[in-house]
Amino acid sequence: MSINVSSFITQTLANYANGVGEEIEKIAEKIAKEGAQQLRERSPKRPSGGAYAKGWRAKKVGTQWVIHNANNYQLTHLLEKGHAKVNGGRVDPRVHIAPVEDEVVNEFIQEVEGAIRG
Repeated sequence: MSINVSSFITQTLANYANGVGEEIEKIAEKIAKEGAQQLRERSPKRPSGGAYAKGWRAKKVGTQWVIHNANNYQLTHLLEKGHAKVNGGRVDPRVHIAPVEDEVVNEFIQEVEGAIRG
């Protein structure tokens, strides 16, 4: 009885890759949902209800997870970067997206490295 070593190695690597791929997908979903929750908590809120802050969602688009604001997507850039006023001057930026993005990216990298290491 002869064992085909190359076939065995190929099958073992394919099983490992499938397992790691599934784990990475779970990690991506979890972190995207956590990121949306963090943005809900950290976003600027008006006393009249805070629709902007409540609008953050995590959504799967193709094979990727995306965090977006479903209620007022137009405000994200204006609030994050600031903008010009109608009668001159500028509105100061209210940075709230960039810190969450940095945290989410770093957490994703750490968890994926952990999944790869097993």
